[in-house]
Amino acid sequence: MYCSTKYSSPVGMLTIASDGKNIVGLWIDGQKYFGESIPENMVKKDDLPVFDSARNWLDRYFNGERPEAAELPLRPMGSSFRQEVWNMLCDIPYGKIITYGEIAEKIAAKRGLNNMSGQAVGGAVGHNPVSIIIPCHRVVGTGGSLTGYAGGIDIKVKLLEHEGVDMSKLFIPKRGTAL
Repeated sequence: MYCSTKYSSPVGMLTIASDGKNIVGLWIDGQKYFGESIPENMVKKDDLPVFDSARNWLDRYFNGERPEAAELPLRPMGSSFRQEVWNMLCDIPYGKIITYGEIAEKIAAKRGLNNMSGQAVGGAVGHNPVSIIIPCHRVVGTGGSLTGYAGGIDIKVKLLEHEGVDMSKLFIPKRGTAL
């Protein structure tokens, strides 16, 4: 059984999902792929200890603290490739950004490959089911393009600004599929 609860945040209403022990999802209301990774209907249940931990983590994050993803029991569901990408996202420091291409290079090096598709990485990042905690908002396109956030570019900007990212070299693309 999968359970859910709501959390009111500065970037909108969030839905947190759990398998009873782990956080398996966190989506901004209206986000692309909302609940996509959950194989069955979620039951509203606000009183799980893991939800208390997640709410505390989010309170600290939105109050300007720098909680680590590793502080929570996370179990996002996805392919082994997606899991690999999501694990790398957890290593991006608060207030820092990385490109899809840089993540692709890291995976290629880890696997002993000459290269890896940045688009494949983008697909995995875009389908991250645990937004904010697994910081997919810290990934940008080559040259500073603010693309690829399932919660919306405006939310991505708010999260990066909240973390104190220097936005002067970042830009919103004029067109694209992730707008």
